[in-house]
Amino acid sequence: MQLTAARFTKNDIARYPFLKAAMKYMKIPDLKIEDLMSPELEEILNRAEERVEEAILYIRVFRKLKEEDIEISSYPVAMILVTATGSSFIKKRYALAEAKQAYEDLKGETKEKILRFAQDFGWELVSNRNSEIPFEFTLSFTDYLRNTTHLRRKEWKLVNRLLSSGNVYLTRNETARLLSEEARKHIEQRLEIKEIPKFPPKIMEMAEKIKKLSVEKIGKAEMKGFPKTITQKAFPPCIEALYQAVSAGRHLSHIGRFALTSFLVNIGMPSENVIELFRSFSDFNERMTRYQVEHIAGERGSRTRYIPPKCGTLRTHGVCTNPDELCQKVHHPLVYYRKKSKQSG
Repeated sequence: MQLTAARFTKNDIARYPFLKAAMKYMKIPDLKIEDLMSPELEEILNRAEERVEEAILYIRVFRKLKEEDIEISSYPVAMILVTATGSSFIKKRYALAEAKQAYEDLKGETKEKILRFAQDFGWELVSNRNSEIPFEFTLSFTDYLRNTTHLRRKEWKLVNRLLSSGNVYLTRNETARLLSEEARKHIEQRLEIKEIPKFPPKIMEMAEKIKKLSVEKIGKAEMKGFPKTITQKAFPPCIEALYQAVSAGRHLSHIGRFALTSFLVNIGMPSENVIELFRSFSDFNERMTRYQVEHIAGERGSRTRYIPPKCGTLRTHGVCTNPDELCQKVHHPLVYYRKKSKQSG
């Protein structure tokens, strides 16, 4: 007998607040941003801030199921706080944290509840009725492929799966993992707002606090996808040539200095270390060098950190030297460094 999908309870929505059914349980269904300043919503706002902080610190958003109304309503408010930070890293981190918690909860759900969860996302998931095959579910291969794009382990490759009549067989844990991936993508998409509204001062204050926590916990370089330890062997050939030249006190063109400085500060080298690199130059002027480096690093002036020129620009100005095989596959020195660092790791 084929199982039918179970109904969601209020407790379910508190655990999975991103589901469509969450709207009817919202304490404030027509929530406006300015309403968040109301004293009556202080508990919800505080819990929303806590959700985002948990995401940053633990890559999980723990559930407080004894306070279902606050738990459910704090989710959209947390999304507002994440949006207010303007940080793509925090957006991805929050989506991942909610998805990780969903995965842990889904592994313990009944088959009926998992089917209902999948139904919410429009999946073609059914209970496996063939007792001779030791899997609990089958999923259409199109839904399967859509949610395994970011999964690198070989067991997720379609060629390594049991496939029958256009459906992939899955265990309960595998189904939970793919559903959590669907949730992650859903949350990320909801956070991609083209026109960011003007937020009240209190929301911006909370957003700044969250960004500060992210920098303290993760580090600027890590937040941009770079490892904490600077890996010189991952430098692109052009940057390595500039680095060797400056270390030997040889003259660099203006664009060469800018490319090297902006590259180094973006991968996490402290401004002070970059300044020291230029000390061997015969025309070294500490005051001027400090100003230029700190300006490029976003520590002065507009507080905007500059990124290095693209590979095409470096080629035009004769800075591109000895390109290797990886150079042919990337368009920017920072992309090269990110890829090479992962290969080295």
